[in-house]
Amino acid sequence: MLEQLDDITLVKLFKENKQREQVFTAIVKRYQERMYWQIRRLVVSHDDADDVMQNVFIKAWNALENFREDAKLFTWLYRIATNESLTFLDQAKRRASVSYDDVSDTLENKLHSEKDFDEKKAVWKLQLAIQQLPEKQRVVFTLRYFEEMPYEEMSEILETSVGALKASYHHAVKKIEDYILNR
Repeated sequence: MLEQLDDITLVKLFKENKQREQVFTAIVKRYQERMYWQIRRLVVSHDDADDVMQNVFIKAWNALENFREDAKLFTWLYRIATNESLTFLDQAKRRASVSYDDVSDTLENKLHSEKDFDEKKAVWKLQLAIQQLPEKQRVVFTLRYFEEMPYEEMSEILETSVGALKASYHHAVKKIEDYILNR
């Protein structure tokens, strides 16, 4: 029954402390798959994506009581997921004491080790190309290309201008195109 309620009603029930665990479970069920794939595209490995996803839902649980509803629940959760993914990548960089390029190589190696990996298949070439992008372009590209998210919504999540997002996406597409055509 809770799964059929809209986000506004679910948030209201959560804040009223009515069926809090069940309400949060309904929210998780509604968004977990989409958020998992967004996180996975950024951090690459399944295990890392699961770890980040767990952190996202812990943060969401702790902050939902104070959710101001300035944005949609989906947008708010995606902002948390994106920020947690970027934090994870930054921590990986610091732990390894390496440059972004080295982290990108590590992500590429994780991709190569995935079961069913075949570098000749277009989907894998695309994933390899995405891993070559700078962090911000990778985030913008995955939100726009895979999630088909409007620039205005991305602007709320990433807290940047629509114009900057369009430019980042354009540059990302060109770099991916070059990578695929020249490999």
